[in-house]
Amino acid sequence: MAHFDNTELEYIVDDYYDVNDVDDHSFNNSDFEDSFELSKAKTDTSAVEVKNGKDIQGIPWERLNFTRDKYRESRLKQYKNYESLPLSHEQLQGNCKDVEKGHRFYDFQFNTRLVKSTIVHFQLRNLLAATSKHDAYLMQNYSVMHWSSVRRKSKEVLNVSKPIVPAMKYTGSVAETLSRVQISSMTIKDNLMAAGGFKGELICKHLHQKEVAFCTKLTADKNAITNAVDICQSPDGAMRIMASNNDGQVRVFDTNSFACLNCFTFPWSVNNTSVSPDGRLLAVLGDNSDCLLTDAKSGKVVNELKGHLDYSFASAWHPDGRILATGNQDTTCRLWDIRNLSKSLSVLNGRIGAIRVIKFTSDGRFMAMAEAADFVHIFDTQSDYAMGQEIDMFGEIAGICFSPDTEALFIGVADRTYGSLLEFNRRSYNSYLDSFF
Repeated sequence: MAHFDNTELEYIVDDYYDVNDVDDHSFNNSDFEDSFELSKAKTDTSAVEVKNGKDIQGIPWERLNFTRDKYRESRLKQYKNYESLPLSHEQLQGNCKDVEKGHRFYDFQFNTRLVKSTIVHFQLRNLLAATSKHDAYLMQNYSVMHWSSVRRKSKEVLNVSKPIVPAMKYTGSVAETLSRVQISSMTIKDNLMAAGGFKGELICKHLHQKEVAFCTKLTADKNAITNAVDICQSPDGAMRIMASNNDGQVRVFDTNSFACLNCFTFPWSVNNTSVSPDGRLLAVLGDNSDCLLTDAKSGKVVNELKGHLDYSFASAWHPDGRILATGNQDTTCRLWDIRNLSKSLSVLNGRIGAIRVIKFTSDGRFMAMAEAADFVHIFDTQSDYAMGQEIDMFGEIAGICFSPDTEALFIGVADRTYGSLLEFNRRSYNSYLDSFF
């Protein structure tokens, strides 16, 4: 993974767009910048307002000298996708699956700018999690914020700008006080939050407790960003935390004692890992075009998945354990059937840039993949991924997540002016009524 000196917490991403050939205005123009002090009526956008013509992000296109369509056209032409390896885009397009777009699986529900997603590394976008259809957690500067979609209010859950002292000492674990952590990755499962830091930190906190349960610096390596954290289940049912770092290490921790149980070493920076639903297989992705399938207990490589053309940063397993999805900087997501790994089952392409986040609903019905900016794609798995919904917005995407009950989809947008949290609700189909007609 590309490394940057990040001494101050700010967006490292460039403004990839340039609308000078469209008009003198841009979204960073001070005439349109909103502060957190503005009223909800101005900063928030409801589904009713969108039906009446308001932009889902509250962008005042009527006050700009270019239309949304014109700006989208310019953005598609000018956005610069980061590439680590030379690509053959013609080859990619020819291999991609034809997807019937225009379906609506999730409807827009609400957008708030009272919380604003932020990112600290342009390649790392797992900075959003949901514990219910009403509760989302996101990174905002040096804070982990909780957003309640019922109360329409935010609350700080963790402040990492101040010294962080672990609440307890656990036998077999090595905890230490941390300070001014820049969170680069985050996940939540069963009320436990794990967060990785820009300088190799790991922080664990139970959401119902005020204090941090455990924190440490995983490595002294100068280039040791914690690229990903995952909370997963081992074959025997025990819960584990996996931390993937730029130093090529994947470290496995027990969620009760926070002791380090294992450490696997790979020849390149590890950007992402995901464990199969049965806990037996571990997908390892990083600064290599191949994805490795390893034994989750020993770390031994059992298969190499070849097909991507650049570095990978995202992966997710279908709940039935048969399909693994991998996201890459070559702008594609590949689907792998573990019963035949000689080549990918399908290739799904994006519109503008790298595939940074992939999520399945807990029932396995839908898969969502987020590009680095502007587009989130939702696929109906029951149609063999041939039916899709495209959510079109503007801004860098800090993360996406489905609620555990599949009813909500949250999208974190990182933008200096229009940074926000978008909420979509799953469409309800009263199929039982169809029998009466």
